[in-house]
Amino acid sequence: MSTELSKTMGPGVDQSGGGRRPFWGEPDVPEIGSWLHLCSDGTVEVYTGKAEMGQNIRTSLAQAVAEELRLPVASVHLVMADTDRVPFDQGTFGSRTTPIMAERLHKVAAAARELLLDLAAERWQVDRTQLTMANGKVHHCSTGRAIGYAELTGGRRLTKDWGDDAPVTPPDQWTTAGQSVPKVDGQAMVTGQHRYTTDLTRPGMLVGKVLRPPTFNATLTSLDTTKAEAIPGVIVVHQGNFVGVAAPDRPTATRALEAIQAEWTASKQISEPDLFDYLRTHPAQPDGYHRFGGPVVYELGSLEAGRSNAAHTLEATYTIAYLAHAPLEARAAIAEWDGDRLTVWTGTQRPFGVRGELAAAFQMSEENVRVIVPDTGAAYGGKHTGDAALEAARLARAAGRPVKIIWTREEEFTWAYFRPAGVIDVRSAVRTDGMITAWEFHNYNSGAEAMRTPYAIPNQKSEFHVTLSPLRQGSYRALAATANHFARESHMDELACLLGIDPLAFRLKNLRDLRLQAVFDAAATHFGWDTRRRAPGRGFGIAGGTEKGSYVATCVEVAVDRASGQVKLERVVEAFDCGAIVNPDGLRNQIEGAIVQGIGGALFERIQFDNGKILSNRFSRYRVPRFADVPPIEAVLLDRKDLPSAGAGETPIVGLAPALGNAIYDATGVRLRSMPLAPNGLLDL
Repeated sequence: MSTELSKTMGPGVDQSGGGRRPFWGEPDVPEIGSWLHLCSDGTVEVYTGKAEMGQNIRTSLAQAVAEELRLPVASVHLVMADTDRVPFDQGTFGSRTTPIMAERLHKVAAAARELLLDLAAERWQVDRTQLTMANGKVHHCSTGRAIGYAELTGGRRLTKDWGDDAPVTPPDQWTTAGQSVPKVDGQAMVTGQHRYTTDLTRPGMLVGKVLRPPTFNATLTSLDTTKAEAIPGVIVVHQGNFVGVAAPDRPTATRALEAIQAEWTASKQISEPDLFDYLRTHPAQPDGYHRFGGPVVYELGSLEAGRSNAAHTLEATYTIAYLAHAPLEARAAIAEWDGDRLTVWTGTQRPFGVRGELAAAFQMSEENVRVIVPDTGAAYGGKHTGDAALEAARLARAAGRPVKIIWTREEEFTWAYFRPAGVIDVRSAVRTDGMITAWEFHNYNSGAEAMRTPYAIPNQKSEFHVTLSPLRQGSYRALAATANHFARESHMDELACLLGIDPLAFRLKNLRDLRLQAVFDAAATHFGWDTRRRAPGRGFGIAGGTEKGSYVATCVEVAVDRASGQVKLERVVEAFDCGAIVNPDGLRNQIEGAIVQGIGGALFERIQFDNGKILSNRFSRYRVPRFADVPPIEAVLLDRKDLPSAGAGETPIVGLAPALGNAIYDATGVRLRSMPLAPNGLLDL
């Protein structure tokens, strides 16, 4: 037993964050005890670097552990995204929590289960096959004896390695995973008891605010803080271009900031009308600050040969605007120094990444920085960086007291990074029988995710061109997959219309991927694609694709008033396949939420800017979907228990925009190739 259990009481994980960092940055800590601890009260404490941002992974990961340890979900408690307590994790993004972390916890918990069975068999001197596990106890069937997990381990850390060969429960035998388990902490959330970063306080805490320049890329040329420093309790911090205040409360901090007199200079910058020409003509330098990803090229066959064998060719350009993430909870952080040790509470998708940012900024060891991520009020890819954490830490160090920073909505819309804008050129060739013979696809700036076509085209080239960006840009839900699906599925519709072929039949004719065929069939069947009723001003659209190991097909019905340009979504049906489903209700929530978010980006969300200044800097100037914009949504789930579970946080968003654009064309005969389709709330027909 000495090789399996540590004599150290409790679950402690080493202060470095749980061991070595593998090549791809995924957690790779061998000890069971680094991942879970069997507590004396019969519960299990689980450690993961993943962050909960409303996607409900606290529940789904608890299901994974409960499944293998034969426990109720209520007995599993997750410690998440605390760099002092959990193994290193690259971050919560890319729909990787389910395929990577859930799989890891299944294996760890299964290894713990096997160890517990071995311990019980040794204690009772019985054959292991006579033992069963249920409700946190090991049972000996023939004698009726039972013993709790914690009693078997004596509360000690499980030092045995978990290993990749742990006998996990296959999906077709799941009894806890695979079920619609209620959301962990759901009641506390709806009653307002749940605590987020903005709700937290620390003894002696001050409130911080940062002076922002009037435009991007501005340099501070003069500063007078005399009046601000005269306000009782106010501390002013000036470090280069950084100017901030710390005060006893938010109103005082605001008053102090307004009392500062500053002058800034900035060179002329491009404005929104010039954006797409700029992206085409400004390739990024190898070390360019605005790079987003690297160049990617995929080629197959010969485009020249494909075009020579075609009856028709088609060229079109599609554009995508910058988008704000617009999370319900703006960026926030609390920073507290204790000598040379820094602790920060903040909402971020990358706690270990932010730990590294803080250590680098203050030239200190990462071991002296602790980042704790309370549950976060949404991120959508927008909280990878530690902006607020760095600002709070600067002010706290100068003040000698904890400091909390909460960004205003104007700061969130202006100074956070945006979803990349993009220009996409597509050139295709097709035979009269509907077979595509050539496909050329060029994406400028928005990214390479899902750029390669899933259709069986013998001659193709897809290329992502890295360009400079006039605005700060970064990750967004599904990254560039939304842009690339919009361009590809719009173009597929254009080809189908050119040939006079039904858009669904045209897609299926050019498909060999059985999973993508299956979601198209499921969506069309539930939507009633073949029996849809034609009427003036009413249109139907379909689109689909694959990303992050998941498959999606979306059908949309719209009503368009040509006189006013008003477009109304009447119905959305989306079929989705992400392998074995972990939590059906949770998956439906993800799909429905992605569709609602997709409505905004498809119809009216965009960042407006002029000469380095964001104009759409508040919700009154940046429209997000409202209740009246949301139609009935039907999510059709394809539960593939024969396949590993894939992530579902991103892929459901990619089909809405092209399906909607295709439906608008069906209703009006007008092809819209720019997202958003109705930037002013009305279609320009």
